[in-house]
Amino acid sequence: RPWISSFLLVCCTLSMLSLSCGGDIKAKTCSDVRQAYTAKGFSLVNVPHQEMSGEHLRVCPQGYTCCTSDMEEKLGQQSKLEFENLVEDTSQTLRTTLVSRHQQFDEFFLELLDNSEKSLNNMFTRTYGKLYMQNSELFQDLFTELKRYYTGGNVNLEEMLNDFWSRLLERMFQLLNSQYHFTDDYLECVSKYTDQLKPFGDVPRKLKAQVTRAFIAARTFVQGLMVGREVANRVAKVNVAPACIRALTKMLYCPYCRGLPGLKPCHNYCHNVMRGCLANQADLDPEWNLFIDAMLLVADRLEGPFNIEAIMEPIDVKISEAIMTMQENSMTVSAKVFQGCGQPKPSGMGSSRSARGISDVFNARFRPYSPEERPTTAAGTSLDRLVLDIKKKLKQSKKFWSNLPDEICIKDKLTESDEEQCWNSHAKARYFPEVVKDGLTNQLNNPEVAVDITRPDTLIRQQIMTLRVMTNKLRNAYNGNDIFFQDSSKSAALCSKRYPVLSVVHYLDQGP
Repeated sequence: RPWISSFLLVCCTLSMLSLSCGGDIKAKTCSDVRQAYTAKGFSLVNVPHQEMSGEHLRVCPQGYTCCTSDMEEKLGQQSKLEFENLVEDTSQTLRTTLVSRHQQFDEFFLELLDNSEKSLNNMFTRTYGKLYMQNSELFQDLFTELKRYYTGGNVNLEEMLNDFWSRLLERMFQLLNSQYHFTDDYLECVSKYTDQLKPFGDVPRKLKAQVTRAFIAARTFVQGLMVGREVANRVAKVNVAPACIRALTKMLYCPYCRGLPGLKPCHNYCHNVMRGCLANQADLDPEWNLFIDAMLLVADRLEGPFNIEAIMEPIDVKISEAIMTMQENSMTVSAKVFQGCGQPKPSGMGSSRSARGISDVFNARFRPYSPEERPTTAAGTSLDRLVLDIKKKLKQSKKFWSNLPDEICIKDKLTESDEEQCWNSHAKARYFPEVVKDGLTNQLNNPEVAVDITRPDTLIRQQIMTLRVMTNKLRNAYNGNDIFFQDSSKSAALCSKRYPVLSVVHYLDQGP
């Protein structure tokens, strides 16, 4: 019958068209994928020329694919590597800033100490001549101890400065009373009168308060920069969990397997993947922000009352003023010492003339450096400029770790700006799931990364504790307190996980 023949003809035609269309789908070329794959540095051996069935895939969608199992595995390794590089690259500015600013501050403070010592040596040599040179080790010891404290030594600044003034009193007392012979026991008795007689006026008290607070702030601030640097370096080296690698592979390279190598992930999709993979890093953020706040507090002190530059530059003038005060009060001081320690024995030498000569030296016209003569500090900069710069950088680093996914998932760079024309984990279409909040506990319902919220990253927890200890030390420094550690070496004090605290010394209420 004619209608039967027509029906069979139509069926045959449709069948042939169907086979033809099916053949076209199966025969879809993988040339773009091959080109993109080799551009990543991979070999094209065993890479298919046409799509094939994807039942063998473990991560990517199992429809028709351009990926073999070996390709999927290699792309997974590539995803891990690229993610590690993304985190390191995104945090590089922060890390290099902390490295460079730590170096700048450290060099500045050390050169400031060197210049202050040179200035005092030159001034005292010019003013007091041989008398100073014969007793110069007393002043050298002062600067040696200040440097040792700054570089991490276990130096009690208050005791060290008290000892300096006691030794200076002993030396000057002998010089101004050279007609007498003094035993070691007698000189020890003399040193006990330092606080009672105030032979140097109010200079020792004021200088002690200023120096201790300034050095505590300077040392702690530089230690803070070092701790921040070390924490950032450690946290930037991410521990990539297997679940994260799967999610990264699916986001970055499953488009390859679908024949869409140029397709970028959707913005919100990227956010969920990164928040899952960087959940532990985000948990560092609260402690990091407190640490930055504490650094900014100490930076304010460095600009103001604890400015080590303003204290160390004129220290030679202040010590010389104290020496002049001692010389002016020498008769009163000597009389009270003789009364308390006993009358010393004459030296038997014609020393009254010598004593007058020494007195003339101390009365010599004192000429401090003019600003033009005074040596410049590190790299010709000033503490105020350094502090102004670092405060700006520190403020920019707040919330860095919780903002890391935002920095990585930048539109038109890693992700697609068109929300309809992006990879949503299985196709080129809009991504509908909500973006989860940051932090480990919020990843329970992350649709892209299976995160075990019961197992926090050990390294991150250690860094949180390190920041917590450093923040506490910075707050103490802000209040004029010093914390001594059991192991006082610079590296141990900064990098130890435990930071055992022995004692706190308070300097804030000792006057200006």
